[in-house]
Amino acid sequence: MVTKPKPEVGSTPADVVHRENKWRLLRYRPLSSPEQKARGPKFETPVLLVPSLINRHYVMDLMPGKSMAEDLVKAGHDVYVLDWGTPGDEDRHLTFDDVVDRYLGRAIRKVAKSSPRGKTHVLGYCLGGTMATIHAAVHQEHIASLLVLAAPVSFSGEIGMLETWTRLPNFKVSDIVDAFGNVPWQLMQSAFTMLRPTLGMSKAVHVVDKAITSDSPVTHASAADPSVNANKWEEFSEGFRALEAWGNDNVSFPGACYVRYIEELYRKDALMGRTFTLSGKPVLLEKITVPTMCIVFQHDNIVPLKNASVLVDAISSTDKVLLELPGGHVGAVVSRSAQKSLWPKMSAFWAARDADVKMRVDAKPEAAPQVNGSASGHTELAPAPISTPRVAAKKAARSKTSSRSGGR
Repeated sequence: MVTKPKPEVGSTPADVVHRENKWRLLRYRPLSSPEQKARGPKFETPVLLVPSLINRHYVMDLMPGKSMAEDLVKAGHDVYVLDWGTPGDEDRHLTFDDVVDRYLGRAIRKVAKSSPRGKTHVLGYCLGGTMATIHAAVHQEHIASLLVLAAPVSFSGEIGMLETWTRLPNFKVSDIVDAFGNVPWQLMQSAFTMLRPTLGMSKAVHVVDKAITSDSPVTHASAADPSVNANKWEEFSEGFRALEAWGNDNVSFPGACYVRYIEELYRKDALMGRTFTLSGKPVLLEKITVPTMCIVFQHDNIVPLKNASVLVDAISSTDKVLLELPGGHVGAVVSRSAQKSLWPKMSAFWAARDADVKMRVDAKPEAAPQVNGSASGHTELAPAPISTPRVAAKKAARSKTSSRSGGR
């Protein structure tokens, strides 16, 4: 495994449609037949993928055949992704407002222009989901729906290790920024490592175990059909190496942005406390009325489940879904199980909301029955039927999809 060339990551064909400072907006090219390419995407509302500010965007385009972006494009979605790039020393003064209001807002508006609706679906992963939520609470005129994956909204509902560490009095945020400018990715990576100190050893054991159970060339070939088992090992090892390449390709945090992130969100829980602002405007979660899907993971040691799921009760949308799944912060999003179950559910959520509710009701009044039982007690307006039925928040939380996925 160690002698193989660097894995092919982030390779789904895409074009840069906007560039500003260090960040880029990429639009994935259609991967279908010539006829379908000429016709364009199946759905009129595009999808914008927003990764965490401190991680590379290609976690959502990991490798050929195991890429969220690739599968969404194949399903007929017009998919964009925000690549935050690498901040330089000159970016140490970038503020939270610069990133979440100006940069993210510009990306949303740019993508929305490509749709006849003038809107885009927005998917935010981890910190990207937190930022998308904050933006949507102030500006949602160009957002067709909000989908957040393992995104912290509350920082006090369940006190995890990160919450505990950031609140220690000897954790001097301003001293770190004064010394380094941008917060070094090595410093943040060490914190994630301390969340699970034995993770490295656990991964090594998992690789050896997989080699044995796959009858890989590392051990011995299967007498029945060596090629089948060799292919299983090859698939696993390529996926493992691709994920490790992403996990070790990290990004430093712009200094001024980091100070506010820690001081106001982690320490003061200002978002849930209703005291957080974006460019001087109050960020009130109850202002979010767009269709929302919140996906949380039971074994997430980075974002405690309660700190993400609280979003569903905090917003005013009457069209909202809470989906609770087994798995960890990364594995449950990029695993083969996610490809078979999670990604199709996301696609179905967007497909059912490819037009405004009012437009659907005007066109087909009979297709809008009332469905009761959301987490906040609101009545939900059901969309036209889709292959995966919509469920209210509490019902979805009880519908636990089994998957085999890793930790972090």
